[in-house]
Amino acid sequence: MIEYDDRSFPPVLQASADGGSHVGEQHPLRAKRRPKFEEGVVSLRVVDLFAGCGGLTLGIAQAAHKCDVSLDVRLAVDFEAAPTKVFKANFPKANVHKGAVESYFDGDLGASLTAQEAETLSMVGEVGLLVGGPPCQGHSNLNNHTRRNDPKNRLYLRMARAVEVLRPRAVVIENVLSVVNDKQQVVSRAVVHLKKLGYDVATSRIDLLKLGVAQTRKRHILLAVREDALPFGFSAADLLQIEDHNVIPRDLRWAIGDLLEVRPKSFFDEAAVPSADNQRRMKYLFENDEYNLPNEERPECHQGKHNYTSMYGRLWWDRPAQTITSGFATMGRGRFVHPGVPRCLTAHEAARIQGFPDYFKFVDERAKPRYELTRTEVQVIIGNAVPPPLTEALTSNLFDAEVLQAKGDAPPSLEDDFAASTVDLAC
Repeated sequence: MIEYDDRSFPPVLQASADGGSHVGEQHPLRAKRRPKFEEGVVSLRVVDLFAGCGGLTLGIAQAAHKCDVSLDVRLAVDFEAAPTKVFKANFPKANVHKGAVESYFDGDLGASLTAQEAETLSMVGEVGLLVGGPPCQGHSNLNNHTRRNDPKNRLYLRMARAVEVLRPRAVVIENVLSVVNDKQQVVSRAVVHLKKLGYDVATSRIDLLKLGVAQTRKRHILLAVREDALPFGFSAADLLQIEDHNVIPRDLRWAIGDLLEVRPKSFFDEAAVPSADNQRRMKYLFENDEYNLPNEERPECHQGKHNYTSMYGRLWWDRPAQTITSGFATMGRGRFVHPGVPRCLTAHEAARIQGFPDYFKFVDERAKPRYELTRTEVQVIIGNAVPPPLTEALTSNLFDAEVLQAKGDAPPSLEDDFAASTVDLAC
């Protein structure tokens, strides 16, 4: 029988902004009730392409809410049904579509608008902020098959075409760092085209640790601001300075320490059942107080000389997690063993580490009509999501610089019980 010392179970405390813990302070990830993002004095019109579950939109909504600006999602598109359901459930007033982005923006760069693009423009209208995270698997260093020359990589340029059609005040394109190594040079081609359209453009490598996300995740960000919307003395590069270099990195005790006491109501708070071999490996880590699994305990295919020390590894309470992927439920996919108990991360814990507050629901147990998702679908959705603090910080900069001038046509307010009846659902 394994015995755990007190270090395995951190106290349930609220964390302060400087990384310390104090009882009673507001914790941004533990909020249960969804803010009324659709209410505000004025509104911000947003388009989210390759939208996934809505991580980029959530960050925008959080920043806008602080400015008393309502969220008006004129169009959100993703080609997968499962994340689209999650997006719609969390943003029920949004115009969400399952489909291919290129079916809405089907013209060539520099060409006149197609009939479909004219229809899209008529449907969407004037846009303040366009965001998107085109598929990144083709750029990923983990892709050994079509890396650097994947046909999906060209979808990055659909964002540039969407800018040409919609003419938003600002656009944000998120991707993996290795997107700059694409053989089709999609980033440089997009930059050139956006500049021709009259946008000031900047790109940067953003470290999400410096935005308060409890994982070592870095992303390539392109920000383009329409020159007539750019205040005097500002540049897109200025507005892309969103990292807080003085911030104390968040650790897992801050992000998920309280979830050890959660009683599961669904698989969202239940860890996947490991194989007998992996159960034995987890037991070894805890009985020997180890965080890296020795070679002799690994499968034969993962023994010998390798650079994958994190594989089959255990996380630390006092450090951030490694980059969360869809494999967070399996110890053979990375360092995903829980720091305090011999199991891998739950979906709830992975969502917290990605920066999603508890009011954002990936699993729906009470809403009607119900949307049914499998454990695997939820893992993929969370692993592919963009941490909301990224666009929260960037959108806040755009508001502060008055790049985003919200329109005074906020959509109707939601009923007072909206959060409880539709989104703030028990998991």
